[in-house]
Amino acid sequence: MTETILKAREGAVAILTINRPDKLNALNDQVRDDMLAHLNAIESDDEIRVVVITGAGDKSFIAGADIGEFAGRSPFDQRQAMRFPRIFDVMGQFPKPVIAMINGFCLGGGCELAMSCDIRIASEKARFGQPEIKLGLIPGGGGTQRMPRLVGLGNALRMMLTGDMIGADEAQRMGLVEQVVPHDELRSQTLELANRMAAWSPLTLKIAKEAVRASQRLPIEEGILYERDLFCLAFSTEDKAEGVAAFLEKRKASWQGK
Repeated sequence: MTETILKAREGAVAILTINRPDKLNALNDQVRDDMLAHLNAIESDDEIRVVVITGAGDKSFIAGADIGEFAGRSPFDQRQAMRFPRIFDVMGQFPKPVIAMINGFCLGGGCELAMSCDIRIASEKARFGQPEIKLGLIPGGGGTQRMPRLVGLGNALRMMLTGDMIGADEAQRMGLVEQVVPHDELRSQTLELANRMAAWSPLTLKIAKEAVRASQRLPIEEGILYERDLFCLAFSTEDKAEGVAAFLEKRKASWQGK
């Protein structure tokens, strides 16, 4: 792997940093491929329970795609570049919780990558936008589908049809991010949340995430039945037995992920 992605660990939390600060951490093919490789390794690493995604430097989370790669591409070339697995879809289906730690510009493909994460925490300095229309394009990383589900149809259309940027506070009011924090507290507050999640059973984290994510694709009647099945499935796990025993014995549970 190249150094386009920096990986760090804090306890059971993996921190993946897109490392192209001179390009405002723009996504290119190498970044996407390296991110997929890291996520593949993390998925099979039982010591990691939560993932945090961020950008290097103090200016940008991800300022979109690397537009230089678009020049001269034919529709066939672009289709090949967008072949599966795509980072946006892998992130959206990743079994472990993923938090976007948004430290600056979050534009285009960067905003789409953030939306494919489970939770978004933004610096007060963060700026958001889908400026593809300024290039004669539309969002191509799932933005036209994920954004309306987060912020509503009108807000999504306003952002995509104007290409305007919005600040962190407006993004939070719209529902695009869950939390806005002072810039110098972004890392500490994000990792505090990540570590609180990582303290629970890794198996239950996956089951809970799957149940909630299902609400985005299933009618409520089917979703409730699916939740029931997952709830009953949890009764087959050693962690359920340990959690109940620890509660009754008034002690801290020792999770095994089984």
